[in-house]
Amino acid sequence: MLIETKNIEKSFGSHCALRDVSVGVKEGSVFGLLGPNGAGKTTLIRLINQIIFPDKGEILFDGRAMTGDDVREIGYLPEERGLYKKMKVGEQAVYLARLKGLSSHDATVRLKRWFQKFEIEEWWNRTVDQLSKGMQQKIQFIVTVIHDPKLLIFDEPFSGFDPVNATLLRNEIVDLHKKGATIILSTHNMTSVEELCDDIALIDHSHVVLHGNFREIRKTMSTNQYEVAVDASENEVLTTELPAWCHLVSHAGGEGGEHSYRFKLDEEKKANDLVELLLTRCRLQSFREVLPSMNDIFITTVTGKEARQ
Repeated sequence: MLIETKNIEKSFGSHCALRDVSVGVKEGSVFGLLGPNGAGKTTLIRLINQIIFPDKGEILFDGRAMTGDDVREIGYLPEERGLYKKMKVGEQAVYLARLKGLSSHDATVRLKRWFQKFEIEEWWNRTVDQLSKGMQQKIQFIVTVIHDPKLLIFDEPFSGFDPVNATLLRNEIVDLHKKGATIILSTHNMTSVEELCDDIALIDHSHVVLHGNFREIRKTMSTNQYEVAVDASENEVLTTELPAWCHLVSHAGGEGGEHSYRFKLDEEKKANDLVELLLTRCRLQSFREVLPSMNDIFITTVTGKEARQ
């Protein structure tokens, strides 16, 4: 594990922000840190960055107790952005890069390369208050990654971006991951979690309520639903007198005369039982298990109610 928290507790006055929080982030992975507003995600991120310190528990970095020096190996893009409004963009970016341990020369060379990559060279001598919110966020993203840290923490990185720039940023995150960076992604965008994350931790009311590999969690939380497609000519025979263990959830006509059906099976029945039943009635054009989306998993775990799929 690159980062591991063990039995972390943190309170602010009478408010318990985190209680007995233990999570592990594997080196080279993309880790989704999820939860409702106020659940404790930002508190955990600040603890990892040593902005604040736990009341109990410990944080390990690369297998040993974390120290202040390890923070240099972290790039943190907070949800609440903050740049000096009257300072020139290039001057400020160099200053922030130097705080990460780069020399003025190395910082300038690396920043110029990133500015060219994002096609924003003309912003170098502008003041921050001349830039849009999205432009400012690009600058902060660059400053976050400029020192090639082992661990990158992005808190709502896509907030405020239009679809084009959100895709640009997503592609850069994917590229950084391919180059070996370990990434913690805190976001309410569940589609991004599905596309990017290997493992997740879901925090609710200060506790970790779900933790593990995303694909394995999807399988574990399966609701035993399956989607099949048949030719329109066989539409009628498919749902006639279904057995009590097989329930029709939905039906829709598709392109090219196909019809799509979703079935939910009783707990004791499996996919093979449904296949055997349907093959006595029609020719299947497609068959797949409907696994819950990250959005479904989030809602079900936090509310205790099954999400509508």
